[in-house]
Amino acid sequence: MTLEISAAQPDPALLSLPWSTPLEEWPEDRLAALPRGISRHVVRFVRLSGGVIAVKEIKAELARGEYQMLRQLRRLDQPCVEPLGVVTGRVDSHGEPLDACLLTRHLQFSLPYRAVFSQHLRADTATRLLDALAVLLVRLHLIGFWWGDVSLSNTLFRRDAGAFAAYLVDAETGELHNALTRGQREHDIDIARVNIAGELMDLEASGVLPEGVDPVAVSEQIVTRYHALWAELTEDEWFDSGDTWRVDQRVRRLNALGFDVDELSIATDLDGTRLQIQPKVVDAGHHSRRLLRLTGLDVEENQARRLLNDLDSYRAGADRQGEDEEIVAHAWLSQIYEPTTRAIPATLRGKLEPAELFHEVLEHRWYLAERLGHDVPIDEAVADYLRDVLPGKPDERAVLGTDTQMLPVTTKESP
Repeated sequence: MTLEISAAQPDPALLSLPWSTPLEEWPEDRLAALPRGISRHVVRFVRLSGGVIAVKEIKAELARGEYQMLRQLRRLDQPCVEPLGVVTGRVDSHGEPLDACLLTRHLQFSLPYRAVFSQHLRADTATRLLDALAVLLVRLHLIGFWWGDVSLSNTLFRRDAGAFAAYLVDAETGELHNALTRGQREHDIDIARVNIAGELMDLEASGVLPEGVDPVAVSEQIVTRYHALWAELTEDEWFDSGDTWRVDQRVRRLNALGFDVDELSIATDLDGTRLQIQPKVVDAGHHSRRLLRLTGLDVEENQARRLLNDLDSYRAGADRQGEDEEIVAHAWLSQIYEPTTRAIPATLRGKLEPAELFHEVLEHRWYLAERLGHDVPIDEAVADYLRDVLPGKPDERAVLGTDTQMLPVTTKESP
């Protein structure tokens, strides 16, 4: 049996890894101690060429299938981990065959749900995670992806301006269709409801779940939140012909949810007195794409919304409403955003990614102004934030030295 590494851009450093050793026995000096979620397969994080990759030991057929599925989802611009390759033909020192390995790139600043719950929490953390998961599930269903194993365990979460953004991390059971039937979608939702209830019960038994959170009641929220979002994105809406402003209202609601409308279908009834509107094609990332176009910053959707709001405030405060939007955006970037993020000492930059740090500085500035009763300059807010807030936060770039199986329970914040 010959070792084979299949990858779009293979890294020669992969050859140096101990492929003849079962993954669970890999030496500690090759591993990165990142927080891991629960998996039915052995998963390890490995330092490689200055970065970190996730290695999952799995049957060769499943590894190839998941690799191709993740590549398709990435091509369709869906939030998921980046597949790097598949290693097959492994044998141990006695010549006995070993399972193949699926390689994916570690998603920086992402956390499995257990790591999220083991940090200082707001009481609504479970709800915020489910909101993120509902958005992810709707996005996947809109492109015809049936997940088959929807759960918190198979999702990674990144902070997104006080909320969370969800990424698919396990596509082993997934199927891609031209479109999903209502039955397929409902099946996925029911799988999610059952899995989430079990995961939250496990957290409750571990003493990590915030007091007063009912695992079953919270798990039911994925059903209602999914259906509400799906209806907003796909259902027909009837209104009188004199209420054409409702078309713009529908588009604005979709934009507020972070979705773009590429095409609308508008039709009249037989006597022409009522109009029907239906979004034909919807795509997530309205705010993040606008911010990327204006500034080159590639951030999460809620972060983009917050940064755009600050850009609008800057435009108004500088009395530049009549100027070209891109010129004002460049001035905001060079005068406000970049000086703020550059002010973070190198030793603290692993705490949060730059856009989330900027969001937290804005939040801190607002609280300072409320407490003091007057506006606070951004540089003063940065200095106060660096002194009193950021040093106490966990390092989310890597969270080195922790394992989610043994994360300590911390004191929970009051809501």
